[in-house]
This record gives sequence, structure tokens and C-alpha cells, in this order.
Amino acid sequence: MAFRFVHTADIHLDSPLRSLALRDRALGDLIGTATRTAFVRIVDLCLDEAVDALLIAGDLYDGDQTSMKTARFLAQQLGRLDAAGVAVFMIRGNHDALSRITRELVLPASVTVFGARAGVRIIEKGGRPVAIHGISFGRPQAPDSLLERFLPPVPGAVNIGMLHTSLAGAPGHDPYAPCALTDLQATGFDYWALGHVHQRAVYPGRALVVMPGMPQGRDIGEAGEKSVTLVTVADDGTLREECRTTAVAQFERVEVAAAGLIDWRDLVAALGAALRAARRDHGADHLVLRPVLTGATPLAWRLLRDLDLLQAEAVAVAEGLGSVWIDKLENHCRAGEGAVSAGPLADLAALIDTGALAHPAVTGAAAEVTTDLLRALPRDLRALLGDTPEATGAACAALLREGAAEVLARLAEGEGGQDADRPA
Repeated sequence: MAFRFVHTADIHLDSPLRSLALRDRALGDLIGTATRTAFVRIVDLCLDEAVDALLIAGDLYDGDQTSMKTARFLAQQLGRLDAAGVAVFMIRGNHDALSRITRELVLPASVTVFGARAGVRIIEKGGRPVAIHGISFGRPQAPDSLLERFLPPVPGAVNIGMLHTSLAGAPGHDPYAPCALTDLQATGFDYWALGHVHQRAVYPGRALVVMPGMPQGRDIGEAGEKSVTLVTVADDGTLREECRTTAVAQFERVEVAAAGLIDWRDLVAALGAALRAARRDHGADHLVLRPVLTGATPLAWRLLRDLDLLQAEAVAVAEGLGSVWIDKLENHCRAGEGAVSAGPLADLAALIDTGALAHPAVTGAAAEVTTDLLRALPRDLRALLGDTPEATGAACAALLREGAAEVLARLAEGEGGQDADRPA
């Protein structure tokens, strides 16, 4: 009889929100509970498919959580699996290692949490036993490979390894327990249940290596369809994996081509068409969109001044579509050559282009304002402009450029050349 399991990771249960909640409280509330909803859907999938086990390859939690509401919710869902005879195998990732819940939650006997020393559990079912190996992070950092700590494969069994790892590195992810795919393939295991990288990836070979991605995105940086992996181990030891979507809300960037548009009404129409196409293309219960305006257009300076008006148009279209939300608009439009051809405004634009914003007097004043602002914010919001001095400096430079462009746009408005097609 086949052995079947669901493989998931990086749930980040009850992950706190920052900028998203500040922009739109209702949207923040939706995404704030979405990780719970996704976990319920994972449990539902296990029950509907009558699987034998659920494998959670790290980062079930999201750091130093102390909420016992999270603990009670998790205990309830694990209890559903326990009552149905579904075994649960968990390893701790870098976020779990910080969590107080990790240390205090009492788990059902059907739940195995592998420790910082590698372990193995053998399940007897059908003609071949299944050996599940795992190792947890003992601390939030794991700069070295953990592969050499695993026990050798169990002879005659289907061997499944659980590891939280950045592999050889991934954009946006710090290195954790790094290892190469060739090293995983050489272990003699049949399946590697990985976690840590939030984007799904499947690597066939001697061992089937799967990074399931996260089951629910939390912001536009985690855009795209989110899922878990359903795996069937046949009696002859062959494996088949299936992608199953779990997200209640999906984030997507939507390009709006503004190149050549000269009338505001045409831009609004292009925006609406892009939003409607996105709703048709994505079947998520809730769709959170970030329209990205691109191209050279005479409307570029108007957009710097009136982006809030276009945002309102986008929200109106989204409300009409139902279950569509607007995160915010990104404006990458440019005015093109000769947008300001002569006069004091052209001289000011040229001065800005030649590096005035990088002058020590400007950057120093910006740094002082930024420092005062961050000190006035609650502690959990102080990373909005970056977690390091370098990141904060880059964010300030970007804000200076955006502010300078908006000032130029409003000065152009004052010259009378920007109001001919201003919406009523």
C-alpha cells in the first residue's frame, strides 16, 4: 500500500505585519490571518487525501512569538491530525529557534519534533518501511552545512530527509545550513523535504529534492502562487510529487504600459484593463495587486503629482471586481527627452541630475531627519527603512530622488503646462 505525505515549510504562523497594515487596515487584517487559514487548508488537505504524515520543514513560527493564541490554534489543528491518525514530523528552522512557543507547547504523541542532533523515525507500512530523518536548528544561526550530521540511510527503506537550508544561496535569503544539490543527491536518500526558500522548486535526480515554497505570501515580495507538496511513495519505492495551492490571498505585480499615452482617461482605461486581466488569470480567493506603471509618456510628471488620484481609480476598479485589493501603485514612467526644454525649471532638473542630491549637505540633513523619525516610531516599525545603515541610506537616497521629482512636477504645474488634462 502506498505511503503518502504532505510536505510544507515556512508557514510563519501569525507573522506580524508592518507596512501593509499601515497602508490598509482591512487588507492588513485579511493577510494577518491568512497564515492561519493556509495552515487549516494544509490540515484539510491531509484529511481529505487520507495521507499518512505531514512534514513541516522549519519556520512554522515567525521568531520570538509569545502569543498563546497561536499556541492554542496550533494545538487544535495538530489535534485534528492526531485524531485522524496522521503523524506529524517537524524540524525547527532559524525562526523557530527564537520562538517561545517552540519550547512551551505540549504536542500530541503523534508529533515528532527532531532535535539539534539528527534523528530518524521508521514507519512500517506495506512492503517497504519509510525512514524519516531530520535535524533542527539549535540556534537561530546555522552558517555551516548540517548534512554530515545525518544518520546514514536505513537499508531497504525509503529514506526521507528533512532539512532547513538555503542550499547554495537564494536572492533575499540569508545563508543557513548551506549545501549543494549534488551533496543531497549523494546521500543515498530518496527524497529531501527542504525548507527556508520561499519560492517553490523541484530538483529531480537520484533523490527527489523539493523546496515547497511557503503556503501563504505575506507581502508583494512574496508574490506568486503559494503551495504545498503532496507526495506518493509507491510500493516499489518510486515517488510522485504534486503541487497543491493553499493560499487564501495571492500577491501579484501587474504591469501597466503607459508608453505613448497622452490622455489621462486612456491611462485610467489601461489600468482598469490590466486589473481585470489579472483577476481573470489568477484564481486565488483574494488577489492583492500592485500595478506598476512603465514607459515614456507626457503624463509622467502628472503621475508624480496625481498618483493618489490614479490609486483611487485602481481601488474603484478592484472593488467592482470583488476580492481584489490594491497594495499600492509603483510609478516607473519617465517623461522622455525634452520634457523640460528650457528655462529655470530645466536648469534645476539638470542640477539634480548632475548629483546635487548626493551633496554632503543634502545627505547629512536627510540622515538627521531620518534618525529623528525612526526614533519617534515604535520599535517594531524601525526597520521600515532597512535593517542596516547601508539599507537605510539607500532607502533615503531613493526617497530623495522621488521627492525631487515630485517637486519638479509641482513646479511645472505652477508654470501652467501640466493642467490641460487634469481630471475634474
